[in-house]
Amino acid sequence: MIRERVLKVVLVVVGVLFTAGIYPLAMHLLHPQKCEYSDVMLLSLYVTLGIFLLVAVRRPSAYRSLIAFAAWSSFAHAMVMGVQAWPNASMRGDLYGSAALVIIGVALIALAPAKQPGERVSAAVV
Repeated sequence: MIRERVLKVVLVVVGVLFTAGIYPLAMHLLHPQKCEYSDVMLLSLYVTLGIFLLVAVRRPSAYRSLIAFAAWSSFAHAMVMGVQAWPNASMRGDLYGSAALVIIGVALIALAPAKQPGERVSAAVV
């Protein structure tokens, strides 16, 4: 019961954090000459993921795949961002973002809802 409450808190925090990207997304769309297209695309995915994570707060066990996707995509993003930031001294600040994404991924994997009896086995969450 405590684990589920902690998971719900993590889902709300991560969901709000990701959904907060809607402001910079709107600013990039309103001022397209000042933006990188890849940044706008990535922000749109994170805003969408944040909204769905907020929906998942009601019944996390029904959204196991979404929670696993949020965790593993955070790991993937952290890895790519870290590899790109490491050799470039001007981008070293991005390593903090990579660390934050790893923490998000670990928290979501560690708190992921257990498989329900009779549910098919998924390789997404161990």
